[in-house]
Amino acid sequence: MTKKDYYETLGIEKNASKADIKKAYRKLALKYHPDKNPDKDSAEKFKEISEAYAVLYDDEKRQLYDSYGHSGIDEQYSQEDIFRSADFGDIFSGKGFDFNINDIFERFFGQGMRGFNRRGSTYTNTRGSDLRYDIEISLEQAYKGVETTIRVPRTETCDNCNGTGAKPGTSKKTCPQCKGSGQIRQTRRTAFGMFTQVSTCNRCQGQGTILETPCLECRGSGLVQKTRSIELKIPSGVDDGSQLRLAGEGEAATGGIGDLYIVIHVKKHPRFKRRKNDLLIIENINFVDATLGTRINVETLSGKQETLRIPEGTQNGEIFKIKNAGMPNLNKRNTGDLYVEIHIQTPKNLSYNARRLLEELKDEFKR
Repeated sequence: MTKKDYYETLGIEKNASKADIKKAYRKLALKYHPDKNPDKDSAEKFKEISEAYAVLYDDEKRQLYDSYGHSGIDEQYSQEDIFRSADFGDIFSGKGFDFNINDIFERFFGQGMRGFNRRGSTYTNTRGSDLRYDIEISLEQAYKGVETTIRVPRTETCDNCNGTGAKPGTSKKTCPQCKGSGQIRQTRRTAFGMFTQVSTCNRCQGQGTILETPCLECRGSGLVQKTRSIELKIPSGVDDGSQLRLAGEGEAATGGIGDLYIVIHVKKHPRFKRRKNDLLIIENINFVDATLGTRINVETLSGKQETLRIPEGTQNGEIFKIKNAGMPNLNKRNTGDLYVEIHIQTPKNLSYNARRLLEELKDEFKR
């Protein structure tokens, strides 16, 4: 089924501010919340508007959606990731609107979202943070692609305790206060009916278990800092500012591992200028060759020289095209073109004989 435009779903313009997005979502969420709206389609509608809010309220996801639409979001994020990383903040708190977000999304995905980011509650079972690594490459490397090894400092699961946080040979104990749920529930009556408010257990900090003998390596956290060597393959055709996503190469946490984003910076080339997948190069010829015509060899990034015919009467600044001699198109088979701009050089310090011949040529042009 084709997804509806997120802006249309929330009833806002594409230039809407974050305040406008939050206001629109709050209004619709109050209308379609399945605990308030008995309509059988309300749960699906609530999920639809929540997904739109989760994407548009996040600056990075919104930019990705504005550039590539639903395909860009679906390629980078699962629906669980979209909801898990969203900041619903005070949307679900306040007068007349205190819903249990964990219970809501349990209906959507069939499991609790204990790692869901909710302001005012600290769930320790969260997914690890995404990391960014900037790398600089030459235009030649962008043309051919490059394989290299990078070293990334990050948080990883402790090998000594396998991430449990407990000293080897010992184990965690069930928290006596929350009985292992990690949450304390309080039910209260509001104008809309009976609602359950959930808060993180302050005894176990939402883990559901407590440590009696912590691991000495990670001090009970289950995580350690390491610098990891990662093999990186940059495909041919990448441009300045291109990003590569390495899933599961980010920070580790109790709820999963984040991703590593590689941001590519392509250095300027002394001869070639790039315009998307096309290249531009300047070639100098003398005015005699420009007048009479000639053939020149043109350098390309592939290392192969291309022969270019310069017709007679070529003017300074004229541009000629060599097809398929530009940059490879990332993830596609076609290649850009190479444009050659001709600069005509005027000779200096003429010899006597050269000057005499030019004077004769000048007289010839006057006839």
